[in-house]
Amino acid sequence: MVKAFKKYVLLTDTEQGDPERIKKIHDLFLAVLRVIGGDEEIQVVRTSDVGIYGRGVVAQILPDNIFYAGVQEEHVRQIIEEGIFQQKKLEAIAFEPKDKQLRIVLRNCGVIDPERIEDYIAQDGYFAIHKVLTQFTPEQVVNEMKISGLRGRGGGGFPTWMKWNIARGVTADQKYIICNGDEGDPGAYMDRSVLEGDPHSVIEGLMIGGYAMGATKGFLYIRAEYPLAVERVQKAIIQARERGLLGENIFGTGFNFDCEIRLGAGAFVCGEETALIASIEGRRGYPSPRPPYPAIKGLWGKPTVINNVETLANIPVIFLKGGAWFASIGTETAKGTKVFALTGKVKNSSLIEVPMGISLREIVFEVGGGILNNKKIKAIQTGGPSGGVIPEHYFDTPVDYDQLQKLGSIMGSGGMIVMDETDCIVDIAKFYLGFCVDESCGKCAPCRIGGTQLLHILTEISEGRGKIEDVEKLKRISFAMQKASLCGLGQTASNPVASSLKYFYEEYKAHILENRCPSGKCSRLFRYRVVEDKCKRCSLCQRNCPVNVISGDREKGFVIDAAKCVKCGKCFEVCKFGAIAR
Repeated sequence: MVKAFKKYVLLTDTEQGDPERIKKIHDLFLAVLRVIGGDEEIQVVRTSDVGIYGRGVVAQILPDNIFYAGVQEEHVRQIIEEGIFQQKKLEAIAFEPKDKQLRIVLRNCGVIDPERIEDYIAQDGYFAIHKVLTQFTPEQVVNEMKISGLRGRGGGGFPTWMKWNIARGVTADQKYIICNGDEGDPGAYMDRSVLEGDPHSVIEGLMIGGYAMGATKGFLYIRAEYPLAVERVQKAIIQARERGLLGENIFGTGFNFDCEIRLGAGAFVCGEETALIASIEGRRGYPSPRPPYPAIKGLWGKPTVINNVETLANIPVIFLKGGAWFASIGTETAKGTKVFALTGKVKNSSLIEVPMGISLREIVFEVGGGILNNKKIKAIQTGGPSGGVIPEHYFDTPVDYDQLQKLGSIMGSGGMIVMDETDCIVDIAKFYLGFCVDESCGKCAPCRIGGTQLLHILTEISEGRGKIEDVEKLKRISFAMQKASLCGLGQTASNPVASSLKYFYEEYKAHILENRCPSGKCSRLFRYRVVEDKCKRCSLCQRNCPVNVISGDREKGFVIDAAKCVKCGKCFEVCKFGAIAR
């Protein structure tokens, strides 16, 4: 029996810079409640990610759903006595999260203790699998998923019901279903947050998928760099087994299902289905040509379905509320919500969940709070290293699979990086190419050679050695990689280059024809010089120059030898008077 409390105080450290800070505040809440009374009515829980960042310790009071941000030790007694007992809103620390969000995947993150199965059950956890096993046939499960319109959230957007149905139709003595938690995009942390904050929802989604396709065994493939996620998922599996929710004859229905964890070693390519399967089998994570597709011949040659973390976390809600309810959210071709890791030059960097069809402008300026330091916005990168750069004049585009693809980008797993006027597009494209080159498995020539060549050309351009004919080379190599690479990594690795050339060609021209970086980011194109009327002749620049190319003295002033300058920027960094121009 789960004890019901009248009030809940959910505590989250949204900065995580001081691991002792939230512990002190948590312990103080408990101590105050013991002294003044109320510990039998109010439960205090430390939770994980709630999609709010940079606000210090945040306290959420349920069921009132009131948030307090920047909570210090001196606020604790006031929150309890006035904010809870007297039901007065403490305006000085009150915080109103943006209301453009709709939390389905993240519904329990920050609401429950992820290490207690009782908390998940209290939020209707495992009710969906009970409903499915007692009221649905596997075929009806697939049909309900078809009604929901849920598409894979791992990047490709393949209809979830179709994967399940293909595997269901294959006769085999053993079938497998795999949770892909091998999140590797720079700046992305959607899967990690769900696995850490609500592991049981992923396991329950895995069970429903297993029942639909006829699988009795599941695997959760999780990055080894996510130790807390691994620990909490393992605890969730053990708790579910202890209560008969995993194992044999679940709910007395004759359905058998169990799952276990496999650790990923951090290879980005192992997010691709066939490479992931090879990794679980103990082989090197190389992708394989398709067909046959994993749903027909996958893990150890058996029919295998692979769904990512976010996809699976949606599934229990779909069967609790109905496929039609889920389909009522979003657009015609993209149903439900999408979780994004909104980062970069945005005021409120956070994990957000928004309905499909919301515009990029709403995400950046309403959910994200606008541009950091009130700079001018330049672009947004969606889809991580496989995505594209979208300029500001397309920000009214609704977010769904098809619309983003038309702009030369993709939804991807949910990385979303905002750029302002100080970001260089050439430098951004070079960064993503560098990531893809490092992560390429090297199996196919278009990806292995093409990526390296693109990176070389971008480096030449960013360092002032580019030629105008390089632009056509970039286009040709990008096209070849898209058409000839073996897997999705190589096929999409050139997207940042192709999209940035399409929308920011003038910036490439400035680098090539004028040896100038309009954003002031490419240091090799700088021309460092001393501004005489600002120089205080303190000699800091001269004393800190690592190659001794600044001549002069405190009486006559200083001059930088541009021909010998290595453009390290040290003089610019140390000057306190803005006397170094570049």
